[in-house]
Amino acid sequence: MLGFIGLGVMGAPMCRNLAAKSGQEVRAFDSDLEALAQLDQSGVSPAESVRDVAEHADIIFLSLPGGPHVTSVCLGAGSLLTHLKPGGLVVDLSTTPVHVACDLNARFSARGIQFADAPVARTRDAAANGTLSVMVGSNEKVFTRIKPLLEFIGSDITHCGAPGTGQAMKLVNNMVLFQNVVALAEALALIGHAGVDPQLAFEVLSKGSADSFALRNHGMKAMLKGDYPERAFSSEYALKDIRYALRLAEEAGLFLSGADNAKEVIKKAIRAGYGKEYFPALAKVIAGTGAAKGAAKKKGG
Repeated sequence: MLGFIGLGVMGAPMCRNLAAKSGQEVRAFDSDLEALAQLDQSGVSPAESVRDVAEHADIIFLSLPGGPHVTSVCLGAGSLLTHLKPGGLVVDLSTTPVHVACDLNARFSARGIQFADAPVARTRDAAANGTLSVMVGSNEKVFTRIKPLLEFIGSDITHCGAPGTGQAMKLVNNMVLFQNVVALAEALALIGHAGVDPQLAFEVLSKGSADSFALRNHGMKAMLKGDYPERAFSSEYALKDIRYALRLAEEAGLFLSGADNAKEVIKKAIRAGYGKEYFPALAKVIAGTGAAKGAAKKKGG
């Protein structure tokens, strides 16, 4: 039996795909009973607790908001470490600091339990369609064991190396993405000032060296439309991830100015009230900053 803990924006569709495609029973838990009830209609068996999942499943997937939540589920009261049997396997699909993944691997290994950090990238549509990118940190034996299952949720499964390397790769992925989105927001503000139609501008960018996944998704699908829904990858989540990346950089003795700037822009978006919105909402802060400076300049004569 498979287990799944965490049925949020990304977790719910991943759990649904595992249940639909694996041919195995999936026992799932989430503190949100409504989320749990919705998946019950997809052939997923609801669990009463983390302990309940641990006592029934051999392989357990986690999709949680961040490091503290993963640590609590794995090491806290009624935890996986306490109740999962030796020979079991924990696959963490969440995004956490690298040191958390390495520590969990050591603790589980001491109990005869296998562990893999396997954070995912791409959009919630990709989660629903089973076309995520999955970056795995584990030993070869564990990767061989979980790859067939990960192929039910992702179209690109990459073994990055030892435990912790999956998280490192995910943090770098998001660090680059956030900087791209900040650059797109700056381009959008500037091109509007120049009198070029934003839709036309982004289409031109997509035909040249400025083309990117961020442009075609975050730019064209969100920023052009001003569509920043809640229950998507929020500015608060983006701030969490960029802080994880910058902590890793600090441990390596590196100062990453571009990533640090992206962090500050995301913080401004949160202070402006966009913390729960899809993180490309930071474009509103950049556009608003330009408008505010322009108004101040006119007022000053």
